[in-house]
Amino acid sequence: MDYKKLSKADKDLFDKDGYVLIKGMLKSQEVKKLYDIAIHDEVISHKSFDRGDANGLRTKLALWYSLGDDAYSLLARSERIVAGVELLLAGKPAHFHSKLMQKEPKVGGAWEWHQDYGYWYRDGFLYPQMLSVLTALSPSTKENGCLQVLKGSHLLGRIEHGFSGEQVGANQERIDVLMEQLELVYVEMEAGDTLFFHSNTLHRSDANLSDAPRWSLISAYNLISNKPYKGNYPSATEAIDMVNDDVLMQSNSEGIQEDANFLIK
Repeated sequence: MDYKKLSKADKDLFDKDGYVLIKGMLKSQEVKKLYDIAIHDEVISHKSFDRGDANGLRTKLALWYSLGDDAYSLLARSERIVAGVELLLAGKPAHFHSKLMQKEPKVGGAWEWHQDYGYWYRDGFLYPQMLSVLTALSPSTKENGCLQVLKGSHLLGRIEHGFSGEQVGANQERIDVLMEQLELVYVEMEAGDTLFFHSNTLHRSDANLSDAPRWSLISAYNLISNKPYKGNYPSATEAIDMVNDDVLMQSNSEGIQEDANFLIK
């Protein structure tokens, strides 16, 4: 089967804009398998916690550090994803963490403007040689709170972050000025589309006040040489055991295991 791969042109876009969207990165049957597993995954349901926005709406998520042989890990370990990350980071990648975002209809909260490195800087990573890979498991639209990015904002470097509700958000004074200078892009995605974005790319999302859920799987990767000087994140500096792209559909693996080193809140 022919699987999409990132190209030099994709890297050029990533370097210029701070993100690149790959349409149809996953086949329809792969998306169906992952989404069916996710919505019935009792471990994910048990390990999920929520984050409130400034208006009190809440988004559920589960976050884990260890890669295994579950369906989510097989995607995170797949050749098309790992090779794409290696191309964009220009070096050997490691897996930092993965998370399943569950923004439910009517109640799914907003996420304030932030950079992922605004969080990860506090975790002890010295360099922003990190990125996130977001795969839509259901359609992501303006109506159900799709991701928004400020194009080229990764070139700013790290902005100071503080708390907004239960979230860490970027300095609002700077955001207000940047909104007048940089293009705001609503990253609408079909199920199976994948977005690669730099750890310093400013992004946010609106609340989901629609009737449709927005579920996505996000894996964060680190340049393997970018060892954090504090914290306990062993996978963030370990080589990824990459698998062929067809393993996801060939495997009988289902949901995640209890021992996947979950973040507990």
